[in-house]
Amino acid sequence: MTAALRVPGLLCAAAALFVTASLAGCSSDGGDGRGDGDGGGVSAGKPDDFGCLTPEEAARASITFPVGDGSETGAYAPRGGSGAGIVLAHQSDGTACQWKDKADELSKAGYRVLAVNSNGQEVAEVIGAAAYLRDKGAKKLLLMGASKGGTAVLAAAPRLEPRPDAVVALSAPTRYAGMNALRAVPELTSPVLYMVADLDGDFGSGVREMNEKSTKSPDHELVYVQDESAHGVALLHDDARWAKVRGFLAKYGS
Repeated sequence: MTAALRVPGLLCAAAALFVTASLAGCSSDGGDGRGDGDGGGVSAGKPDDFGCLTPEEAARASITFPVGDGSETGAYAPRGGSGAGIVLAHQSDGTACQWKDKADELSKAGYRVLAVNSNGQEVAEVIGAAAYLRDKGAKKLLLMGASKGGTAVLAAAPRLEPRPDAVVALSAPTRYAGMNALRAVPELTSPVLYMVADLDGDFGSGVREMNEKSTKSPDHELVYVQDESAHGVALLHDDARWAKVRGFLAKYGS
């Protein structure tokens, strides 16, 4: 009777060892499909789909990268680009999915793209994303953000060394959740393109003021969209405006 009770215990122990060994094998580099193809961040478990990626897309392009406090942030990093790196920062009502279509397009055009999925450490995340892209071989660096993401890239740009090659800010508020872009832009020495719609509440006046204060920038330009209220990424639904941004990125990212 005693022997009969002990045998299953031994079998369970053996099974547990087998499962542990199997899992250890799955967590080796690239084993869970979470890498970005360039030795990107990987973590055990199911890759984050950010609410929009297919399982195949998540396995191929959902990564993590380190932030200054030792934590990690997720990002969508489509494969294929080998040129200038570009950090994409989303607005407060979205995730990395807000940038997915543009990220794919930019990647196909040759850029190394990292669309950050913010966990609330916006400036630190932009700085961490920039370091990640440079570590992957990006010789030039571009930053683009929408709404609070625009505030984040403006606030982060003067803190980066080397400085980014260009910055694009779409409907950026002057201040957001402790970030102060209005205080940062006088120290901005990178070319910067601002874009805002004139019917978008108080954003227009704030963006105008930031453009005026960007006196150290060698090329600061404001695209002021008339008779519209489109906000953030929605500004780029217009083909001509997207072409304007693409031209600016190409000018400084080539």
